[in-house]
Amino acid sequence: MRTLFKTFLLVITFFTLTNINAQNETNKSNYFQISPRVGYDFPTYNNNTPYIDYKAGLEAGISLDYYWKWFGIGVDFDYIKNKPESTYPTENLIGSGGLITNFNLSEASITRMFYGIGPSFKYENQQGNLVGELNTRAGLGSIKGGRTLLTDAGTNDLLNFHAGYNAKNVISAKAQARITYFFNKTFGVHAGAYYLRHFDVTETLDSGLGISAGYHPITTMDGQNMLDRSGPIVREAPCDCDIASVGVFAGLTIKLDKKVCSVCGLDHFPHCCATCGCGVTVTAKDKFTGEILPNTAIVLSDINGNIIQSGTTNSYGVVVFNDVEPDNYIVKGKLYTIDLEETSITKAEFKDCKADGSTIQKVIVYADENYILKGNVVECNTADGIKDVAILLKDKINAKQKNTISNTEGNFIFHLKQASTYALNGKKDGYFSNEVEVTTDAYNRNSSLFIDFEMCIDPCGKAIKLENINFDLDKAIILPAAKPDLDYVVRLMQENPNITVEMSSHTDSQGSDEYNQSLSQRRADATVNYIASKGISPSRLIARGAGESELKNTKCTNNVPCTDEEHRINRRTEFKVVCF
Repeated sequence: MRTLFKTFLLVITFFTLTNINAQNETNKSNYFQISPRVGYDFPTYNNNTPYIDYKAGLEAGISLDYYWKWFGIGVDFDYIKNKPESTYPTENLIGSGGLITNFNLSEASITRMFYGIGPSFKYENQQGNLVGELNTRAGLGSIKGGRTLLTDAGTNDLLNFHAGYNAKNVISAKAQARITYFFNKTFGVHAGAYYLRHFDVTETLDSGLGISAGYHPITTMDGQNMLDRSGPIVREAPCDCDIASVGVFAGLTIKLDKKVCSVCGLDHFPHCCATCGCGVTVTAKDKFTGEILPNTAIVLSDINGNIIQSGTTNSYGVVVFNDVEPDNYIVKGKLYTIDLEETSITKAEFKDCKADGSTIQKVIVYADENYILKGNVVECNTADGIKDVAILLKDKINAKQKNTISNTEGNFIFHLKQASTYALNGKKDGYFSNEVEVTTDAYNRNSSLFIDFEMCIDPCGKAIKLENINFDLDKAIILPAAKPDLDYVVRLMQENPNITVEMSSHTDSQGSDEYNQSLSQRRADATVNYIASKGISPSRLIARGAGESELKNTKCTNNVPCTDEEHRINRRTEFKVVCF
């Protein structure tokens, strides 16, 4: 136990030095905490009775602490209950009348109580939710009970006896270490261990027997225990001996904040009122255009870099930090991975704030000279955003490229340099994309930070009409006016090498079904041949003549009079992408 006690003293010294060094690292407000606990106690009783084992037992207690930053003062109360157990050998015990088989045994529990006061030390992490504590206490204890008596039932001879204790106002000391995890600002759970020592505890003197302890000596021979009849019972006078124990415990911690406002000088317990601290309003703006910047991450930190509060600007580019205690601070911001120019708040500004009841106003600026492309990818001809589209951005002037993925709303962002031209392409399984361009030359950085941009991708299998694919009457020759639309298909297939295109030609209902089928097939073949002549593999092209089998204007069927405009709706060329 002496070694264990020395170990605790070393822990106390180390913890104290650690907290002295760490006091500048934490700047938490003063507070009061209540920590009830339950645990298990392992005792050591130094007395003159060798045949008693004092078993481990229940411990219950409570600690009350008040902290000023890392140092505090606290009081403890502990209730401990142990039970003595006689270990006097009773098997094969030979007395004056032979083998003793019947015994009388009484064992009374011991209760100990401790009341102590002393310093407390703590160290907590930057978030304040994990706290290590060391409590040292000095005080008084009381020890009652523990009378143990073993006799021979036949002769009533005393075999083993201890009168127990009835000691009050015993000088006691305790060292306790615990770790607390706080779920929020008020409630937490803790676990720990302690060492408790009661000094010079006087044993009870039994008035009937006239002794405090005694036992009958034993001689062991051939596996048998024999009462030593050569001498009298060993009788012991009351012993002023120490009682020590170690224990482990767990429990709840309730923290009640007490804030002292350094400006107003008022205590507010347990909650800090609105007069303590100041509000800090931070507005994020673009340096060149003066635009407000929503969704900008803002951090308020102390001069050591410890984060005090953080938030995101609202739709007006503003974030408000409440109840900021007077000190020197740094305000930092970040918009889409780009840092804003930081600003500072001095402690003197809080005095002005308290004088007129206003908030401290700060502006933090975005000074990057590049544009921010705020893109949105949708399905063509709809407003539905598409998530998880791989967006490729190519800088056509500087020969560089970037990649990103659209979010659940189909949104994505890129930072674009001034005076450059970019090509964007989107890829996703089941979709195909056209390459689109955006040129920053068309914008002025002094009047615009954001470039809003929408691009679309089409699902595979969707039929897309080519508006300018017209043929002369009864002909299947590609006209010059049709070539731009077919060149568009060529570019699409070059940009999406994993797709196959089906070219479909449709006619109106005028003429026989057989004639229209033949004519549409020849026209589909002509369009496919043109595309193949531009370097596209014929294996990626399908020519399909649909004739009049898939009328869009279903009113104009065979032998139904229609105007030429009505028939024109059915005369069309379409392409359909097949994705692999």
